[in-house]
Amino acid sequence: MLITINDKQLQAEEGQTILQAARKNGIYIPSLCYHEKVGVAGKCRACVVEVEGMKGLQTSCSVIVKEGMKIQTRSQKAVDGQKLVIDLLLSNGTHDCIACQQNGKCELQDAAYYLGIEKPSLNYADFEPNLDDSSEFIQVDRNKCIACGRCVSACQNTVTNDVLNFGYRGHNTEVIFDDDKKMGDSTCVQCGECSQICPVGAITEKKAKGMARYWETDKVTSVCPYCGVGCQMEIHVDRKINKIVRVNGVESAPSNYGMLCVKGRFGYDFVDHKERLTTPLIRNNDGSFRKASWDEAIELVATKFSEIKQKHGPNSLMGFSSAKVTNEENYTFQKFFRTVIGTNNVDHCARL
Repeated sequence: MLITINDKQLQAEEGQTILQAARKNGIYIPSLCYHEKVGVAGKCRACVVEVEGMKGLQTSCSVIVKEGMKIQTRSQKAVDGQKLVIDLLLSNGTHDCIACQQNGKCELQDAAYYLGIEKPSLNYADFEPNLDDSSEFIQVDRNKCIACGRCVSACQNTVTNDVLNFGYRGHNTEVIFDDDKKMGDSTCVQCGECSQICPVGAITEKKAKGMARYWETDKVTSVCPYCGVGCQMEIHVDRKINKIVRVNGVESAPSNYGMLCVKGRFGYDFVDHKERLTTPLIRNNDGSFRKASWDEAIELVATKFSEIKQKHGPNSLMGFSSAKVTNEENYTFQKFFRTVIGTNNVDHCARL
């Protein structure tokens, strides 16, 4: 169908909202509470636009497009509405962008820049520190929270852990864990979905704090090295120190749609751990180990396997596979034992 946004005729799809159609056509509309995974929100009101034939301003994240619809996202009325919302959100919190972990990836910062808001026009009284540092991997700064509800919806409806919710009312509304416990004392499994979906710096990853900002890292897409689900991950690498500083899920990946478990998101220390093996080791007769080449190690294993099979039969051997390799590698491993060795003695560490 054809719609018009800012006097320009554009193609839209059946069932799309105005916000989705605008994004598809490269038109920016400030938006904070909406995310593809959490669906229609309409809470923050930052995405208001004018629609011909409709009274007042409309939230573009909730209005479905219709053939011939005419929309203005940059009219004076729409911009004034967007500015009012962003201005109030900036006023109601501690948004110190310079030192914030989310600097460069903050959607509130993007909206303020787009609307030309350099500082909030209102000054609230000083905020009391409201930092929850109790959990292993995630830090919660409620003074940066804009109560958009994305983390709550993601926890309840996307990863379905049902830990996060809103507590209290009015000006005192805040995100709580279980029945208002500290995050570290709650039933949170530290999957980090809330930190990835948070549009501001309210929920951030502790391991990445002070390591590197988003624009300073190279983004490398890979597959999670743990179980066989095949979750895709975006690895942020600081080339200056050659270290992984954070891991996010790939939102468009059909295997996980941006979701990761605690291992996939935070369990990357082994990559450059000082005890990680970088070369094969062969045990000497006295029990000590010596470094060996891959050719020597593979030749030794193949020789020993052949000798054991010839002397004691194929069922004297068994294979124990790993969850930290791909499905394809595990398939090849069990196929090797069933066809080459000739035994069904194959097990997998995920059973433990």
